[in-house]
Amino acid sequence: MKTIAVANQKGGVGKTATVASLAAALAATGQRVLVVDGDPQGNLSMALGVEAAPDALTTYDLLLQPDVEVQHCQITVPWGKVAVVPTDVRLAAAEVELANADDRHLRLKAKLGHKLPYDFVLLDTPPSLGFLTLNALAAADAVLIPVQCSYLAMQGLRQLLETIEAVRAHGNPGLRILGVLMTMYDPRTLHTQQVEELLRENFGDLVFDIPIRRSVVFDYATVAGEPVTVHRPESAGAEAYMQIAQEVLARA
Repeated sequence: MKTIAVANQKGGVGKTATVASLAAALAATGQRVLVVDGDPQGNLSMALGVEAAPDALTTYDLLLQPDVEVQHCQITVPWGKVAVVPTDVRLAAAEVELANADDRHLRLKAKLGHKLPYDFVLLDTPPSLGFLTLNALAAADAVLIPVQCSYLAMQGLRQLLETIEAVRAHGNPGLRILGVLMTMYDPRTLHTQQVEELLRENFGDLVFDIPIRRSVVFDYATVAGEPVTVHRPESAGAEAYMQIAQEVLARA
């Protein structure tokens, strides 16, 4: 089982769309995939078409309740063989509630440390480098970093890389960068070309070969509660994520 955290502290970089689309693309290749929604906003659960019942166990319960395991929380998506651990707004209070717990940054790692019937676990994270993102990084084998093709979006990468180094030094020495994924890519603009050049200069082969182009199809897919690979499988966005899935399989 490979556990991949999808992280970037900047919002609006296509992180949630990447988790949803990559999960569906990996499942289409025959992989067994679990997705953990680690963002209290719950956008990923919505993008996957999952609506948890009011009494359902969520990521909050997984982190806060010692006797709650992954299998108690997971819900199978309506469009395919992917399971998701949904979230709810209570997750925003988890950091405060666990403030005095010695293992507060290792809660998710402990729950994913058991043998689970999945090939891949994808961890969605909120747009911050706080408690929830640290839990995901501590539990992950690798980090996938979506980066919007804008110079300002690149500026936060240094802080994320420093956080990854800190996690390596404090409990997860095997954590590695799986890759940097260019999102909202527009090859017609000089700015995008310059950002791509900088990314490839600084990250080399870690930059995925295929960028994700800016497209309204992702918005339509979210409204439909389906990943783009399910909602519009013939679209350029869907084809790009299918190719990204192949790269992930090769790198993982």
